[in-house]
Amino acid sequence: MTKHTIRTKDIPFMDVNSELLFSIIPILIMVWGLRRFVDLPTRLPRVNRLLTYIWVPAVVLSVVDLVVHFNTKLLDDVYQLSMYALFILILAALRHYRPARTVLLAVLPYVLYASAELMLNLWDLKLLKQYDGVIGASRGFAFIWMITFGLIARSQKKNLEREQLAWEEEEKARRLIAAQNVKLERMVAERTSALTQQAEALRETLTELKTAQAQLIQAEKMASLGELTAGIAHEIQNPLNFVNNFSEVSVELLQELQEGPLRQLPETEKEYAAELVNDLVVNLQKITSHGKRADSIVKGMLEHSRASTGERTPTDLNALADEYLRLSYHGLRAKDKSFNATLTTDFDPQLPAVEVVAQEVGRVLLNMFTNAFYAVQQRQKLGAAGYAPEVRVSTRRLPDDEVEIRVRDNGTGMPESVKVKVFQPFFTTKPSGEGTGLGLSLSHDIIVKGHGGTLQVESQPEQFTEFIITLPI
Repeated sequence: MTKHTIRTKDIPFMDVNSELLFSIIPILIMVWGLRRFVDLPTRLPRVNRLLTYIWVPAVVLSVVDLVVHFNTKLLDDVYQLSMYALFILILAALRHYRPARTVLLAVLPYVLYASAELMLNLWDLKLLKQYDGVIGASRGFAFIWMITFGLIARSQKKNLEREQLAWEEEEKARRLIAAQNVKLERMVAERTSALTQQAEALRETLTELKTAQAQLIQAEKMASLGELTAGIAHEIQNPLNFVNNFSEVSVELLQELQEGPLRQLPETEKEYAAELVNDLVVNLQKITSHGKRADSIVKGMLEHSRASTGERTPTDLNALADEYLRLSYHGLRAKDKSFNATLTTDFDPQLPAVEVVAQEVGRVLLNMFTNAFYAVQQRQKLGAAGYAPEVRVSTRRLPDDEVEIRVRDNGTGMPESVKVKVFQPFFTTKPSGEGTGLGLSLSHDIIVKGHGGTLQVESQPEQFTEFIITLPI
């Protein structure tokens, strides 16, 4: 038997696989290396997806060659050169990335060598031996060049990775510092807010302490003044009593003298003696009047300087104002039956109970009402046509946790020069013997110093006078 050997190159299909299909392997290796080296998925994601199908042209060309029996070597060279050109285009697109530029510089000599070899094969050109040696040497040089610059590119990539890692660490540190700064700022803001609230609370406490201190000082002053004036009043009261008593007794003795011994005088002397006795009676009456005036002033001083010992209790100011208004009006009516006035009240039904010393506030209201009735009475005596005396009392709650009491009359009013002095001790516009000038001063101390409120006055001559009391709730 004759033994026949079938060679692989005699079968066209086997030629295609050995030349074209297997050329895809180095291409795939280059694709894998390129993807990894220049990080294509991040830098050029669309190109990276296209490189996934890099094997498709090789398969298509293999099928075409199998059908038409084209030059397999030529197809393989064209395919590989096309792939090299594609890689160069990709590297050129990544020229801003320094390792990619270095890789581009590394592969350019080899691509030029491959292109020259392809042209020679394509046109079937034969070079002289010396040029053929140059072409062969250029291939080795291209490989050495590619390896050298490949190593440089690898070094550059590592340096960039280290720089990137250092930058990421710095960025992480900056973010951490920024987060800590935000946390510290929040903590500082919270602490500042807490300290501000504490400072505000301390200021309020200090204000309350100062108010309490002022009230204590006022109470101590009043107590000390009370003790002092009590002793002075005791010493003054006895001489005043003697003056008043002996002046009254002296008037009685002079009356007896007129009715007895003076009648026995000659007619020529009786008239002169009667004049002297009358002058003495008038003088003694003045002494009695001024003695009683001094006695009322001493009692007013005692009342003004007396320290309050009353306790504060929740008080209905509407009921208290109404009670003392009626009391003052009926007290004046008891002295002057002809006096009449209109009493107008406007009480706030929602007014809350206020912690006050009811007796002291009642004394203030009584003084306000007495002055109001006195003012309208004096204007009524002037005989103005169509004048109708009226005293108006109103209460309301203010927004700042305060209550307000207004006492208004349509009496004589007061000029500005009187308004600025009306709360001074011993200042009065009433005639001698009708006022001590201590009522409004005492009322001012009770409201302002004793209860932490305010007492103000508004007035226009011949129009009205209005006292405004505010008390904290």
